[in-house]
Parts: sequence; C-alpha cells; structure tokens
Amino acid sequence: FGNLLKESGVTRRLANTASGPLIDTITILLGLTVGASTQASQFLTWNSILIFILGAMSFFLATGAGVVFVKFFNIFLKEGNKINPLIGNAGVSAVPDSARISQIVGLEYDPTNYLLMHAMGPNVAGVIGSAVAAGILLGFLM
Repeated sequence: FGNLLKESGVTRRLANTASGPLIDTITILLGLTVGASTQASQFLTWNSILIFILGAMSFFLATGAGVVFVKFFNIFLKEGNKINPLIGNAGVSAVPDSARISQIVGLEYDPTNYLLMHAMGPNVAGVIGSAVAAGILLGFLM
C-alpha cells in the first residue's frame, strides 16, 4: 500500500505519513495488543530467556565472524581486489538493518563510500542461509 501511495506521486504527504509516523504507531499498537494478550507466566520462562540469549550471542558471533573472515580473505587477494570488511557484517539475516549499518559506518570514514547495494548481497544470502539451516534443523527434528 505504501509503495502505491509513493509511486502515484499524487499523495506525497500521505505517503510520507504512511512511511514514517503511521508505521511507527501501528508497530507500537501491534506490540501492545500482543503483549497485553500474553501472560508473563506463559511467555517469560527460562526457556524463552535462554532462546533470547542464544539468539543475541549468535547475532554477535555471526557479525564478528563475518568481519574477521573478510579480513582473512583479503590476505590472499591482490591490492586492487580487496573487499571492505564492513561487507562481512552484513551476512546476518537482519534485512536491511545490517546492510544499512555497513552503509552508515562506511560513510563516517569516507563520505564517497556507498556500500548499501554491495552489502545487500551478503544480507540476502544470510536470509537464504538461515532458511536452509532452519529447513535442515526441522528435517532432523521431525
């Protein structure tokens, strides 16, 4: 719906509202309604806390490992073909936030450094890899 408003060109203010404050308000209301309908005794268990901690640790590990892997890979590349290590942190499946972080950090060091589209490749590959890993894991469990 938002793309339709944006691309029509007729409703610029409505498109800006739908892509900004309206989506934020809807997200907050959705979180409130789901949170209000769930009891803490059912949701806040040791298993759910452990799952959250393991997910956060895997996110940190994947981000760090991506940067380290690119730095290691750059040792074997010629001087003109080296890869920016910020591309390595975009390999996690947090689309598009990890690619945007690569872009923001890259612009801090070099204002002419546009990494967003280059970072989206590993970002989407992370999504595909996560889906494949989940399918394999479900295959073992079922």
